[in-house]
Amino acid sequence: MLITSGCAVVVNILMAFILHQSPGSHGHSHDHNNTSVRAAFIHVLGDLLQSLGVLLAATIIYLWPKWKIADPICTFLFSILVLATTSTILKDIFRVLMEGTPPGIDYDSVKDSLLSVRGVKATHSLHIWALTMSQNQMSVHALIDEQTDPHSALKDMTKLLQTEFSFHNITIQIEAYSDEMAYCNECQDRSD
Repeated sequence: MLITSGCAVVVNILMAFILHQSPGSHGHSHDHNNTSVRAAFIHVLGDLLQSLGVLLAATIIYLWPKWKIADPICTFLFSILVLATTSTILKDIFRVLMEGTPPGIDYDSVKDSLLSVRGVKATHSLHIWALTMSQNQMSVHALIDEQTDPHSALKDMTKLLQTEFSFHNITIQIEAYSDEMAYCNECQDRSD
């Protein structure tokens, strides 16, 4: 058990080094992380922690043969560490699967940016979600006054959203603003 766990520690260290040097994860962060490489790296770190747990338990049992309880105790403790290391990747993956709002993008900031465009009077049906870990999507209905050219407003909003928030895909539906929209339930923004 001691030799096997020692070999496992060495192999897992080599694998972690290789994955850390791969193009998807090469020592510093990018906005376009490769989720598969990141998950594989975390998996190898988990295996390394488990191997260290087995090595620790094997050493204790080798030195003090009556302390066989060290094996399940180390397994339990190191399993908790592995669970902790995988929780961040699981959270990110579930955010994508559930089409949640991406981290670092504030709903109100996006809305305020849209309203800052000349001619945009209001917005509704604003939806922001993560398509992948590095590709964020959004859609919105933008209400413009009748003096504003819809093509110019669309161009300005698209450029602003790509520049400020780096959305991968933007869908904007232009609508003509009228005062009656203030009383329309479908034209109301979300309520907190």
